[in-house]
Amino acid sequence: MGRKVLFIPAIDLIEGHCVRLSQGDYGKKTSYDLDPVETAARFQAEGARFLHVVDLDAAREPDRHNRSTIRRIVEGVSVPVEVGGGVRDEYGVEALLDLGVARVILGTLIVKDEDLASRLVSRFGSRLVAGVDARDGVVRVSGWTEGSSLSATALGRRVRDMGFELVIYTDISRDGMLEGPNIEGIRSMAEETGLPILAAGGISTLLDLERIKGLEPYGVKGVIAGKALYEGRICAEDAFRLLQGEFKET
Repeated sequence: MGRKVLFIPAIDLIEGHCVRLSQGDYGKKTSYDLDPVETAARFQAEGARFLHVVDLDAAREPDRHNRSTIRRIVEGVSVPVEVGGGVRDEYGVEALLDLGVARVILGTLIVKDEDLASRLVSRFGSRLVAGVDARDGVVRVSGWTEGSSLSATALGRRVRDMGFELVIYTDISRDGMLEGPNIEGIRSMAEETGLPILAAGGISTLLDLERIKGLEPYGVKGVIAGKALYEGRICAEDAFRLLQGEFKET
């Protein structure tokens, strides 16, 4: 049996609606006339075994969140849901886990308060995931609106040492651009950290997914895609079939 890589559809939320940004720019927002809960259910029906949700409102302003919509998504599907965006403290982690979220993604907090992030990993273990988001190899935080002095791989090694067991690596320059993934950056993150990696940013075609699949021996265990699905560049069922070897029964 060939190796499998998980294909994870993404749902990005602003004010309860499905959107996609280009390179994380809130001024370059594409809104879709789709109900997030119905979209999640459709992805599950098409074969999704995991869903990725980002609260873009909370990413910029943690007090402006979409938890009511996230709750409806979690209750509307039977597959696990991971959520990121605006989680800056222990309360934020607990609030999402209390909604039934399977995994909570930490990003900004890891950079700005390493001690707290370490304590949270000690407490919650594998229910926390490290989000490493970088433009031109340099980490950005706070909804990608602020820079940092850290390289992506340096942060990757740091989260490994802190006890994280999984990294979601996003190349911001590719995100929402439909121009193909940063294969070398993804491979480097996997090799430098030795951790399982979920890759995001730039997915546009099934060929892109084939290239990601080729990174499985290095530790790439999944790929996250959103805009390519919403704009019909990729059929979800084809993606599941390609990466996971699953055929939807008719």
